Formats: sequence, structure tokens, C-alpha cells
Amino acid sequence: MADTDYYELLEIERTADDKTIKSSFRRIAMQCHPDKNPGCADSEAKFKAINEAYECLKDPQKRAAYDRYGKAAFQQGGPGGGFGGGGQGFEGFSDIFESVFGEFMGGGRGRQQGGAQRGADLRYDLEISLEDAFHGKQESVRVDVAQACDTCHGSGAKAGGKGAKTCTTCAGHGKVRAQQGFFVVERMCPSCHGRGQVIADPCPACRGEGRVEAQKTLDVRIPVGVDEGTRIRLTGEGEAGARGAPAGDLYIFIHVKRHSVFEREGTTLFAKVPISFTTAALGGAIEVPGLDQQVHSIRIPAGIQSGKQLRQRGAGMPVLNGRGTGDMIVQIEVETPTKLSARQKELLEEFRATETGDECPASQGFFGKLKGMFGAE
Repeated sequence: MADTDYYELLEIERTADDKTIKSSFRRIAMQCHPDKNPGCADSEAKFKAINEAYECLKDPQKRAAYDRYGKAAFQQGGPGGGFGGGGQGFEGFSDIFESVFGEFMGGGRGRQQGGAQRGADLRYDLEISLEDAFHGKQESVRVDVAQACDTCHGSGAKAGGKGAKTCTTCAGHGKVRAQQGFFVVERMCPSCHGRGQVIADPCPACRGEGRVEAQKTLDVRIPVGVDEGTRIRLTGEGEAGARGAPAGDLYIFIHVKRHSVFEREGTTLFAKVPISFTTAALGGAIEVPGLDQQVHSIRIPAGIQSGKQLRQRGAGMPVLNGRGTGDMIVQIEVETPTKLSARQKELLEEFRATETGDECPASQGFFGKLKGMFGAE
């Protein structure tokens, strides 16, 4: 099993994305976990193999090296042979290189002194209603995450065991070097994964990783005025770091559901409101309930046309993390009646008989232009 291709072990294609890799790993890990198969040497061997495969393929740099060189990329000396991890003479150059490139080369924030790997950041997409965005709310979310092992308290070592010892592959440096032609390439030690130490007696619950897969529930405060794409950061709620390293962060991305009445643009709310043709002709007032749970009375001027927009100050969305609110804009849609009683039809016929054309200047002007174009009398 040691020579089995990593992609075959995880039952995925070589083009699989990160989400597919993680999902497949979790599924297989649940099936062959030693706790579910006590005393089965094959299950334990497969569990170790898929962990090795996952540790490689989840890291973009390791995966690229594996795709090119296979497992030879992680053997002592790497492709082309060369320098082992205990070599000296390049530490000064290595320190300068890492200080210049920082996180781009996998250092900086993601790695602590001694090679402790900071836990990965996680993303959670949360869908809320426009009303929730207006008023804010407290939301509970459940996330699958690697948490610090309760048995060993994140150390990865078995209780009463020998604990950690210096990695013999890299002599405690956490890195190994390989010579490729005229160049010396430095990479993370494949034995200790950059920590500089290995666990002599690993914890049986986490297999020496110091963390286990679990599901946890978090309370997230949705602030008033959030918009589509707003990102909320929960520090330290991402994946736990290996063997006591700091945890990553959890980022909540907000998605606002489409509303049945209102459309939003920043802090402005838009609504199309139908009114009767008599109200449009004679004027009046309409009442529009807002998201602020207030009923707003809006005056309709006589003779208003479809498409006219009326602004209600202060009835829009609140400003995120600030003071004040936007406006509500009501777009008038004049509705032509479709069901008329005999008396209503009679009254409208009487009205039509008294029309001079001045009542609807736009119509009169349009047909006047057409007559002028064709020379009609």
C-alpha cells in the first residue's frame, strides 16, 4: 500500500479540487478508522496511508511536487540526490529568503517558530433574509472542523509516553535541502512536516496529529446593515493547528436572499407600487409598509405617470457599523382596470365623450407628430 498512488488511495481524479479531496478523505477515513476496526492491521495501514496522501494533496506546493516527481519528491535528497536535512552552511541564506518572501513561501503567519503549522482558515456561506440584514440577528452555525484532541490536549503525544523527539530526517531544522544542478532547493521535511520533532508515542485518539475531526456550533452576530458579500471574521475558530499550533480563522460570508417586494442598492430600497388610474389622475396618498416595521404615507400628486419615482427619506437600509439610514424609493405603476361594472363603463363613456385631447398631452403630441409626418389633415 505504501507504493499506491495518492489519488488512487483517496479515490479521486488527478484534476480534483480541494473540496473534493477533503470530502473523499473524510469519507474513507471514517470507514477505515482504527476505532471502528479494532485489531485490524489492514485498516490501520490504510488509515495511515490515506492520511499521508491527504497531507500531501491538500498542500498546493506538495501536490505540485508530487504530480511532477511522485513520492521521490519527498525522499531524502529529493530529485537528483544531494543535501540532507542535517547539512549546514545555508542557514543564513534560508533565513533571509524566508524573511523576504514570508507567507508566499509558506512562512510568516502560517508557520510559527520551530515549524509549528498554523491551522487552516475556513469559509462558511450563510444565507439570511433582507429583514435579518435590516435588523441584525444572532445566528447559530454548525461547521465541520479539525479541533484540538481532548485526549492529549493537542500535543499529539500519548499520556505517559515519551512525547516528542528530534526528527532524524532534518535534524530538528524542519527543512531538508536537495541539489538540482547548480541550484539548492529547500523544502519542508516530509517526516516531521516542518515541526522539527516527531512523536515517539503518538496519542491513539488522534494518531499523533494533536487534532481530530469534529462538528461544533458557533453563535454568530449578524450586524445591522450587512450586505451581500459582507465577510465576518471569527478569530481562532478555524481548523486547529497541528500539535498545539494556533488555530486558523473562520470567515462567514453573507448572502442576502431576494426579497418579494424590495430591491436593494447600498442603503437605498426600491419598490414598485401599483396604484389605480383614478388615484393617478386625481392624486391622493398610499401607505407602504417598510422594513423598519413602520407604515409610510406617501403623497401621490395628481396626474402622476407610470415610472415616476417618489422618495421617502430615512426609510431605507441602515448604514453598516454606522449611524443613519438610507431612503426608500417608490416607483409608481399605474394599473389599468380590467374588471368594470356596467355603471363604471357608463361613467367612463361619459368621460370619453367630454375629452378634448388636452387631458393627455403626451398622446396628443405623439399622434400630432404622426399626422405631420404623413401630411394627414
